[in-house]
Amino acid sequence: MVNCGLLTNKNEPVPLKSIEVDVLVQGHVATVSSTLQYANEEESALEAMFVFPMPADASVCHFSAKIADKEIVAKVKEREEAREEYDDAIASGDQAFLLEESEESVDVFRLSVGSLPPGQSAAVTFVYVTELSVQADDALRFCLPAVLNPRYTPPGTGGGIVSEITSTPSDIPYSLSLTVHVSSPNPISKVESKCPLEPLQFLNTDHTIAKVSLSAGHKFDRDVELFLHYLNTHQPTAIVEAGDLTAQTGTLMGDLVVMLSLYPEFPEALMSSVLSRGEFVFVMDRSGSMDCPMHHGDHAQMRIESARDTLLLLLKSLPLGCYFNIYGFGSEYESFFPNSVEYTQETMEQAVNRVKEMGADMGGTEILQPLKHVYSQKCIPNHPRQVFIFTDGEVWNTKEIFSLMRENADSHRCFTFGIGEGASTALITGMAREGGGHAQFITGTDRMQPKVMQSLRYALQPAVVDITEEWTVPEGMSTTRLSPPINVLFQGQRALIYAQLKGKIPSSDSQGSVTVKYRLADQEVTNKLGFSLKPAENTGLSIHRLAARALIRSLEREEQTEGVEKEALKARVVELSVEAGMSSSHTAFIAVQKSSGEAVKGPLLRRSVPTFCMSDMSGAMADCDYLEICMSDTSEGMAYCEDPEITYYSDTCGKPMEFLQSLPTVEDTLLQLISLQQASGCWEMDGALMKVFGKTEEEAVKRTPAQVDKGVWATVLALIWLNGFKMDAQIEWQFVAMKAVTWIRNQNVVNLAECVRVGNDLLGCQVKEDILGL
Repeated sequence: MVNCGLLTNKNEPVPLKSIEVDVLVQGHVATVSSTLQYANEEESALEAMFVFPMPADASVCHFSAKIADKEIVAKVKEREEAREEYDDAIASGDQAFLLEESEESVDVFRLSVGSLPPGQSAAVTFVYVTELSVQADDALRFCLPAVLNPRYTPPGTGGGIVSEITSTPSDIPYSLSLTVHVSSPNPISKVESKCPLEPLQFLNTDHTIAKVSLSAGHKFDRDVELFLHYLNTHQPTAIVEAGDLTAQTGTLMGDLVVMLSLYPEFPEALMSSVLSRGEFVFVMDRSGSMDCPMHHGDHAQMRIESARDTLLLLLKSLPLGCYFNIYGFGSEYESFFPNSVEYTQETMEQAVNRVKEMGADMGGTEILQPLKHVYSQKCIPNHPRQVFIFTDGEVWNTKEIFSLMRENADSHRCFTFGIGEGASTALITGMAREGGGHAQFITGTDRMQPKVMQSLRYALQPAVVDITEEWTVPEGMSTTRLSPPINVLFQGQRALIYAQLKGKIPSSDSQGSVTVKYRLADQEVTNKLGFSLKPAENTGLSIHRLAARALIRSLEREEQTEGVEKEALKARVVELSVEAGMSSSHTAFIAVQKSSGEAVKGPLLRRSVPTFCMSDMSGAMADCDYLEICMSDTSEGMAYCEDPEITYYSDTCGKPMEFLQSLPTVEDTLLQLISLQQASGCWEMDGALMKVFGKTEEEAVKRTPAQVDKGVWATVLALIWLNGFKMDAQIEWQFVAMKAVTWIRNQNVVNLAECVRVGNDLLGCQVKEDILGL
């Protein structure tokens, strides 16, 4: 079943009352503890179901429940064994708690609170560990997911946990409190968020320990994002953590574990050069939900509109001589050209005209088929394939998609973009990981263009390849790598490497080292990092747990490979998961509280706890002949759709999307300028260009320097305008400008200095010739 629209649940009182979250950030990793308060206010025993999102790279490492004054700590068991124990406990009248990972997607969990008696309260606590992703500005991103989009499930396919996701009103009936403690080897410069925060409190004089909290009254109707800024972020670090004293020596949890943070700085000369070759394939989500706003603020742009602007920018930024194609997908897919075509003025104009007509009109979200078509195309010799995927949706078959990308990992690099609240972290990060690329998330009031251009810079630069490590430890010790091999690494991208240190440390001042070698643009580079083998204090086994998670995920991915011993790999995952007390695809957390032993009479009442959802109504439309959107009590009305071909959307305040789309938009002069550039990099002298500058064509032509072609003059003016008025958006137009500079250089202009001087005077700027790159 595909859930349609927004459900009010008026007749189902919500048993979840509050969520309290405590976060401990240590450098690049975070340990997150969430406590959920339940209360059964009904007259019968009930079973509460809560399906909720979690970061894709997170793993649960603790689960407990407190009823009255008694705490029950859950154990990790093989999944089917845990489910049977849960069912038996409920049938016997015992109180039971089950926490399990979705079989379809690693970023969705289901919490089952079973046989909660009338008037009974329970507090459920789960703890997970996760790595923090690095943003383009070197900030570390922590995200507490709140929005859970319904997964689009095509007709005739099965559904597991994710099929239980329902859309609910934005008036979430439980509260959220969140406190974050941050400690770092490097000073903390600032902590930012799109959600209101209390002032940052520094807890020591060197600013390496701080505390920050979410302001009271926050509505948990959107993801909570924090951006942590450290000084000296590119400095490589190594943290050694002591093992669990209760674990056996020689096991992962009993031995020392080291985490290496590798964040290489590459030579500026290499980074300033870009490739002029490549096949660029842009895969754009055109499902109905792309007609939703980018955020819930005033004058928010529609997602499909932002996507169109971004594609325009990408098309104008491609180098002459490369190849490209554009795919749109929903329930079906289409491509602009049968095969990738060479980038010329003619093909660029054809693509731009079709991009302008793109709409969110292709139904649900099925990305597998277009990807299969992309990979079925023959690669173009000497033009490495770069795939850019844009989606706001959720899919039910992430593991099948990852398997396909893994099979084609040697033929392409994949850059992914999650658009809007609730985009699946598992899907976005997983595709980028399997495709050897980079993932970005565009949420809140973020502009899509800067993040996409950052990824284009990665795609146009040589990546680090042939990465190897050599570990050196004292005699009597050895190392075992726990994380999967790193295949590629880009400038501004960080890699965390985990290794188990076996054997006894000779002395407290013993040292180890790791030498990392790689190739960059056919040059061999070597970096060596020494570190103390004395374990860090107060780490709480977080490094061990992340290392165990890395090894578990590697084994799970290996299971998807043809010809492997799947049962042996599953047994190893279960063994490691139980040893480390970590969640996995083959295990679940189970806790049982023995009660009177009286069997339950009659069926339990079942209550689904609402999670805020951005409904992919287009996916629902695939199965529904009639769609009714039930608004919350405070809405301005109800919207109906009796024709499956027509869909009306409403945002959380109840305003029809038609109304939002009719709001006036501010003219983007930067995009206007870029849209007028030719594929070669030049601009033509015409009234449309002069309108961007606030001048007339007659004024510009009259000031043309002697012996200067009109195209050269127009292109110089465009470069001066960009540098003089749009420096704050330089990341968006950097490749456009590079093409223009290259074109001007090829024209052999004799009086370029005079052009710059007159151009500054005409536009009222003071941009120097060397700033223009000329």
